[in-house]
Amino acid sequence: MTFFLQNVVNALQWGSFYALIALGYSMVYGILMLFNFAHGDIFMTGAYIGLFVYSALVGLSAAGVVALPNWLIFALTIVLAMILTSFVGMIVERIGYRPLRNAPRASAAITGLMIGIILETGNLALLGAQRRKYPTMIETVSYDIGGVSITNTKIIIVVISFVLMVALHAFVRRSKWGMAMRAMAYDFVVVPLMGVPINTIAAMTFAIGSALAAAAGILFGVAYPVLEPYMGILVGWKAFVAAILGGRGSIPGAALAGFLLGFIEIFVAAILPSTVRDLVAYSIILLILTFRPHGFFGEPYIAHLRL
Repeated sequence: MTFFLQNVVNALQWGSFYALIALGYSMVYGILMLFNFAHGDIFMTGAYIGLFVYSALVGLSAAGVVALPNWLIFALTIVLAMILTSFVGMIVERIGYRPLRNAPRASAAITGLMIGIILETGNLALLGAQRRKYPTMIETVSYDIGGVSITNTKIIIVVISFVLMVALHAFVRRSKWGMAMRAMAYDFVVVPLMGVPINTIAAMTFAIGSALAAAAGILFGVAYPVLEPYMGILVGWKAFVAAILGGRGSIPGAALAGFLLGFIEIFVAAILPSTVRDLVAYSIILLILTFRPHGFFGEPYIAHLRL
């Protein structure tokens, strides 16, 4: 039981990253029917922005410009990095995707890959290829509960992830803009004719998804304090799989699939050799999609509306 509970704690932390990133994929796919393959690199960009924001805030505090406690610096780092990365997402949508909105889907997918490469090589050109150590934003404190080791960083990561997911769900379900986003996902052709500003909704979708990716990047840096320009590739692709598994445009589905993928990977690595982790995880996902081709909460849609 101790072994099981310890891996549940680890899986909750690991699944939090997949869930937050998968939400961005799912929103863009559900509303605009685009695969934003640059989203994993936006996760990487958000992590670096968080590093620079934190360093700036610590510098201001040390210089006596503003006296900020550590917990407030950490909170401000997440908020400011999410805001700044949301602008990155809006720029990506405006420059990369909006001109191709009526182009074949393959063109938009290739554009996403190109944008991801630009973000990676831009990072290399500006900051170099060396890995960077993420600062210790939170002093780690371990708690032993019945033989299960739980750290305060794991608790904070899981709690912040759940709060962001609940906030996003409430925004989409209860706000006017959230209603417009759901309507756009339901009928991409008719809803703009009723006065819903498609460009505003598209920019907002990318902004929210990028902000969540930035939060995931900072929390990832807190848990695994090493940054490098290609850190978003593998994590991004796995989160994309989670978004598809959750169902088109489904926020609960993307979150559930992200945590499920995290649980599968942690438990497979704990029981079997880690070399077969991805094989087992994707075999299980393939089996699920065989019986649920539209994902957990996805529904069939009319593809010709998005040509």
